[in-house]
Amino acid sequence: MRKLMFYVPLVLFLTLALFLLSGLFSNPMERESVTTNKPLPAFSLPDLMQPAQRWQPEQLRGETFLLNVWGTWCPTCNAELSYMTELKQQGVKIIGLYYVLPVDPLLGESFDLTMLQADVSNKLQQRGNPYQFNILDADRSLSLDLGVSGAPETFIVDSNGIVREHHIGDINPQVWRNKLAPLYQKWRQQDGSQ
Repeated sequence: MRKLMFYVPLVLFLTLALFLLSGLFSNPMERESVTTNKPLPAFSLPDLMQPAQRWQPEQLRGETFLLNVWGTWCPTCNAELSYMTELKQQGVKIIGLYYVLPVDPLLGESFDLTMLQADVSNKLQQRGNPYQFNILDADRSLSLDLGVSGAPETFIVDSNGIVREHHIGDINPQVWRNKLAPLYQKWRQQDGSQ
């Protein structure tokens, strides 16, 4: 019985230590996505700049594109805008999913669409506008359904509306060249064969 009292805590300690040690050497940018190889979740969300226009997954089909989750409040998002604008000029289709920070009415905060539109317009004029259009995810429902943990995050969506890749972090020349461009080109080539 004494040996058992000694070994049980030791085994529990070693198990916990191995679990924590594995986390030390894992890359948080390479976590498994819940949406990869699944259709875009169902949604009906307004266009950020033209709220009367609503977007649904069916309207986005037909061509492979990048769905970029971003916000003007996000410094990394702002840094990637100019490079993504270059990608747009090279023919890469990019759709923005604007990730709205939560507002707290108890603190006197309220969502102001007009102010947000002006802020987005100013930011895109300063840094470049890589987007075909921006979907407004005011309550972050689509972001949550996609498994977004913050911004920026980018999804490669094929012409059938299937999410093929989920990248956490910014898009820069190295990430594009080494990770995203080969996958994007693969799915673009398949667009032509359909």
